[in-house]
Parts: sequence; structure tokens; C-alpha cells
Amino acid sequence: MTDEEFRNEYKPLQVPPAYDRAHSVTEKVVFALADIREGTAEAVVRHIEWLDPDANHKLVIATTHDVLTDLFQKGLLGAREDNGDLIFNLHKITEANQGATDPDLLAPGLD
Repeated sequence: MTDEEFRNEYKPLQVPPAYDRAHSVTEKVVFALADIREGTAEAVVRHIEWLDPDANHKLVIATTHDVLTDLFQKGLLGAREDNGDLIFNLHKITEANQGATDPDLLAPGLD
């Protein structure tokens, strides 16, 4: 993977300002998740179907699960487990860093 491909693949999520049927599947899922703040994949599916009642139900289910899983595995979404279900959210950092940085281990120019 080139640097450019990496930057495109792992760029920060942008939440669309509104739901639009013309958006990509990822944009629809991200908007729906942001709109409900957090939820399971099923909750995101229900919200997309509420926003777009004419959407293909089976396609929405399959693509929503795939998009959420992919974004979570890339570290672009946060999630917590609750009774065996993943509750997705856009809050990546939920706890303050308690560690320290050793300045001697920093690469030159990063201090």
C-alpha cells in the first residue's frame, strides 16, 4: 500500500451535514450513527430505514454491518461491548492517557 492509498483508506471520518440518498453507503452509515449518537448495527439499520423508507432492507442490513465492522477495525469508530453486542459510536478516545513520553525515544524533529 502506498502512502497515498493509506491516507485515503484511513482518513478521518467526515459526517455529512444531512442524509442524502445519493451519498455513498459509508456516508449514509456514518450520518445515521452520528444522528443516533451511538447504537448497535441493528439500530443504525433501523435509523437508515427510517430516513429512507424505500431502501432495500436486505442490502441496508448487509452493507451497514460491513461498513461498521470495517470502520471499527480500522480504528475510525469507537465501540463498547454490552451484553455481547457492539455499541458503535464516533467517540474514539474515551479515557485520558495515563502514560508518559520518554523524550529520548522520540525521532529527531518530533520533540
